[in-house]
Amino acid sequence: MARSVIVTGGFGVLGQAVAEAFAALGDKVARIDFAPEATKPLAGAVDIGGIDLTEANATQAALDKVAAAHGGIDVLVNVAGGFTWETLEGGSIASFSRMHAMNLLTNATITQLALPALKNSGAGRIVNIGAGGAVKGAMGMASYAASKSGVHRLTEALAEELAGTSVTVNAVLPSIIDTPTNRADMPDADTSTWVKPEAIAKVIVLLASADAGAVSGALIPVSRGG
Repeated sequence: MARSVIVTGGFGVLGQAVAEAFAALGDKVARIDFAPEATKPLAGAVDIGGIDLTEANATQAALDKVAAAHGGIDVLVNVAGGFTWETLEGGSIASFSRMHAMNLLTNATITQLALPALKNSGAGRIVNIGAGGAVKGAMGMASYAASKSGVHRLTEALAEELAGTSVTVNAVLPSIIDTPTNRADMPDADTSTWVKPEAIAKVIVLLASADAGAVSGALIPVSRGG
């Protein structure tokens, strides 16, 4: 039976790969993004652009639209987020607020609002995008790592909170993702070890499957090229 799947940040490179992976399984996919519209179409998808996922009313309206179109919500994949590299001495304190909002508050807001529908599903699944770079903070990564560490702790706490339900909560922790932006930012890097978006998507699909029902609260590194 086709499931109702939401991918936040679904217009980006990783979100597109995740959405395509679920669509290939025959699931009903919705992409919710801050960007006004997708640059790459996905046949059959419900696309909702221009949504600030830190704003509860707009987020609830998007969820209501997906639930009406797809008959509920079974899977929520929280891809939406952002990245910055700057030292504390030379950087801006505003970056901490921005990373916190983009990476953690977006996740917490839509997850909280989607919980009733996910709990109503026979096998609700939440998969978050953490970061290998948040396991130990490196130079220039303070604001980003702090926000993604928050996603890790949210994943663990919510998994315990939902232990008595059919909903599981897990996170994947990618290393450097092979995207056009990262290649442009690091033109001299060895990209052979960077993880492909499609490889991350496969792990997410596995965690969202019925076979992974016994796994919750896990933080799973995804660091091989794929």
